[in-house]
Amino acid sequence: MPIKIPDQLPAREILVREGVSVMDERTALRQDIRPLQIGLLNLMPNKIRTETQFARLIGASPLQVELSLVRIGGHKARNTSEEHLISFYQTWEEVAERKFDGFIITGAPIELLPFEQVSYWNELTRILDWTKSNVHSSFFICWGAMAAAWHFHRVPKYPLDQKAFGVFRHTNNAPASPYLAGFSDDFAIPVSRWTEVKSADVSAAPSLELLMESDATGPCLVAERTGNRLYMFNHIEYDSTSLKEEYDRDVAAGTPIAIPHEYYPDDDPSRPPLNRWRSHAHLLFGNWINQVYQTTSFELDKIGQRPALVTA
Repeated sequence: MPIKIPDQLPAREILVREGVSVMDERTALRQDIRPLQIGLLNLMPNKIRTETQFARLIGASPLQVELSLVRIGGHKARNTSEEHLISFYQTWEEVAERKFDGFIITGAPIELLPFEQVSYWNELTRILDWTKSNVHSSFFICWGAMAAAWHFHRVPKYPLDQKAFGVFRHTNNAPASPYLAGFSDDFAIPVSRWTEVKSADVSAAPSLELLMESDATGPCLVAERTGNRLYMFNHIEYDSTSLKEEYDRDVAAGTPIAIPHEYYPDDDPSRPPLNRWRSHAHLLFGNWINQVYQTTSFELDKIGQRPALVTA
């Protein structure tokens, strides 16, 4: 089944060109089926690119999914037009009474700030607490994962001397986890961050399980047994050119930046980068959507009324 997104959303044309099955709103209304309700709290500056990246991965599922775009109400976006936000996004306050089968919170380029100094930290903590009663399964990405790990488990983040930047090999620590079904023993994932969490801190939290990690960049994917949450500290959702755009931006601005690790062929930025993570990105999101589908309540209003059933 296809993904249902607004008919005029810019992501629609891109996804259709790529062969992703997209359902128009009129067709969705005719189908006698309850689609999975997935919310995306988009904290990234380039909201159109980010919503396309996640819609691409969610839309690859054989299940019908309805994607709702959500934003922080008290934060003024500087890189996305107000017209786009008004047309396609709701503030969290506008969806706070709803229930969601799954809810994604993205990263944000504010990782060097202490959490409490982030302008929308108070609203974000209310959203994180709200997920406990209104969301069946939560999926946190990069800074969003660090923020959630700190809020729920006091897992700290640490500044890095150098930016972890490039495509790094990761190991599969839990082949039996339903989230890693079909995963190779090791695989490549894009990393772009100035901070890290440490394996020892993750292991100290009794309900957390470290599913993926890298010798070079540390923990990557963590599952929470009791809260039905996933924490992805890297950018498995990135497009082929996302790291290139970050590198080119910093070079143009004169900001010191290393060539992304194992990203360009022969470390030559003049050559097109190779995407070596796309299949595992689709696999991870497909596994997550499958777990959500198998364990969520058919009646949306019952979400949050019973313990989560997923075990990693």
